[in-house]
Amino acid sequence: MEKEYESFSQEDTCALGEKLGREAAAGQVYTLTGDLGVGKTVFAQGFAAGLGVTEYVSSPTFTILQIYETGRIPLYHFDVYRIADVSEMEEVGCDEYFYGEGVCLIEWADLIREILPENCVHITITKDPEKGFDYRKIRITE
Repeated sequence: MEKEYESFSQEDTCALGEKLGREAAAGQVYTLTGDLGVGKTVFAQGFAAGLGVTEYVSSPTFTILQIYETGRIPLYHFDVYRIADVSEMEEVGCDEYFYGEGVCLIEWADLIREILPENCVHITITKDPEKGFDYRKIRITE
């Protein structure tokens, strides 16, 4: 199943993330792809808010994984932009999180496609400059 949404602001993107976060269940893996600056982290902040996470959510680019446990279920927030080889994910113990008690949200997930679980929810964010600077199309595929 595929759904498309339009976002005209960071607030719209955050609100959609929050909606998905409220609906998320333990054991789910969400992939988040799109170019630099499209709003992946803004989406992640909304997603975390939907889970009830009270901490500030930033992109874990240099740490690869940030764990938030203040929400109704743990959030395992990955940013794999700096992964040079998929084997680095094994060093992080990714399977423990992919099949764990929380929900995974993986930014730049296309870089580790070959190790992702089969039943991921794929979220792709794209820009369309013709529709405005802040416009985003957000496609969710289950």
